[in-house]
Amino acid sequence: MGDKMKLIEVETAKGWVRGSCDSRFDEVAQSFIGNFEQRGEIGASVSITLDGQRVVDLWGGRKSVGGDAWERDTISVVFSCTKGASALCAHMAVDRGLLDLDVPVARYWPEFGQNGKEDAIVSMMLDHSVGVPALREPLKQGAYYDYDHMVRLLERETPFWKPGTRNGYHGVTSAWTVGEMVRRSTGQRMGAFLREAVTGPLAIDFWMGLPEAEEARVAPVIAYPPDATTFNSRIALAIAADPQGPSALFALNGGGFSPNAREARAAEIGSATGVSNGRGLADLYAPLANGGAFGGLRLVGADTLARMARVSVATHEDATLAIPTRFSLGFMKSMDNRALANADSCSAVMSDAAFGHVGAGGSIGFADPECRLSFGYSMNQMGQGILLNERGQSLVDAAYRAMGYRSNASGAWMR
Repeated sequence: MGDKMKLIEVETAKGWVRGSCDSRFDEVAQSFIGNFEQRGEIGASVSITLDGQRVVDLWGGRKSVGGDAWERDTISVVFSCTKGASALCAHMAVDRGLLDLDVPVARYWPEFGQNGKEDAIVSMMLDHSVGVPALREPLKQGAYYDYDHMVRLLERETPFWKPGTRNGYHGVTSAWTVGEMVRRSTGQRMGAFLREAVTGPLAIDFWMGLPEAEEARVAPVIAYPPDATTFNSRIALAIAADPQGPSALFALNGGGFSPNAREARAAEIGSATGVSNGRGLADLYAPLANGGAFGGLRLVGADTLARMARVSVATHEDATLAIPTRFSLGFMKSMDNRALANADSCSAVMSDAAFGHVGAGGSIGFADPECRLSFGYSMNQMGQGILLNERGQSLVDAAYRAMGYRSNASGAWMR
């Protein structure tokens, strides 16, 4: 613990907040405490590294309403934050010369090249433009937990648009579109590749396929109760307007999926059921904030790292989420929809250099190579909206202010 680090131990109405924080990041600590006192937080953790050194490591609240304390090693499902880990695996395969982003998907996965997907290229699998954000066939119970079954369904699926002509968030199906690119290029499923190449060597507490031995540490997800804002959101209106469209099928055709089921956490759903905490998310992105290497292990080279951060697609209306979105190859970029009607909590404002991924309910992990910062925030009480709510965004904002950034009025934090 550095000279500037101070211990935090504060009791709130929701339980104790504990950990340590560099004095430069005091506002992050105060915002984190404020989330419990003013913004409905139940249990959560936040962690930040700077130049590879941990400068914030806080946790607090409870694992359930009125339940046990959220401990330093408590973990929870971080939903689409998992996509950042999946994208990292794919880019590592590219960096190793095993996967080519610019060739047809069918070179690696011949069965995918049918029913209008013959000309799809690998990069489209990463930037949500390949055209299979959902499945039309009603899914059997537990379909998401059956990797091979989902692969077969996606092989047969007709795309919702000609691949590459627009983008729509592949909220769950990217588990298998990106997953198969990793499996067929490396010979390993993503969970095993991630564990052997990244999280194992770097001792990162992030799981894609949670072992049963880790279950005791899990804080169950607490769903956000829908309200008038929810029902009037842009995605809700899109669902109502077209029950067979990608928005509706993504949201409603889930085969009984439950993030609190042991089967969900055990399954390798590389888009949705990663299990981690703020520290694990910050550690996952620390190598990407520091030139592609960390702890003596190089994950990607400079060219690959630059590609990971560069915008690949942007649209005024995502075909699935019904909001403007911006993605690099597999990662979210800063998205500012604060002025958009019917889009409460549908922004994730970072810097232009940053890339990472939000998870449903408001968790987030990202790297900012410009200021060499990595950030992770997880929680059990989901919030409204599609991207960050005020709890997570307040922490991100405080981190950037601590780094001397002056404004995010442009849609991204800038110095």
